[in-house]
Amino acid sequence: QVQVVESGGGLVQTGDSLRLSCVASGPTFNTYAMAWFRQAPGKDREIVASIRWGGGATFHTDSVKGRFTISRDTVRNTAKKTIYLQMNSLQPDDTAVYYCAIQRIGGQSYDVWGQGTQVTVSS
Repeated sequence: QVQVVESGGGLVQTGDSLRLSCVASGPTFNTYAMAWFRQAPGKDREIVASIRWGGGATFHTDSVKGRFTISRDTVRNTAKKTIYLQMNSLQPDDTAVYYCAIQRIGGQSYDVWGQGTQVTVSS
């Protein structure tokens, strides 16, 4: 069974930076993509960034382009996969619980999720 664990959240001030980490362990050999989502209080969950495991193509939602960067661990180990989210110039609107998720080969959606890590940006 695949397990996903996020870390790196915290309380920061406007303009600060944080780096989130996500480690997926277990049978991750069939990973198609990994992504970061976030959900702010009273709002729907939204995708922040994603990365395809084969080829490394990335996507960043418009609101974080130029500030956030998704990347993956360069160590190729099918038993564990790690991605990061470097977040710079954080704003109060970035306050949310950030979740890591996996889309598997042949899957239509992200169906393996972590517990989330809280990011709070004070003004």
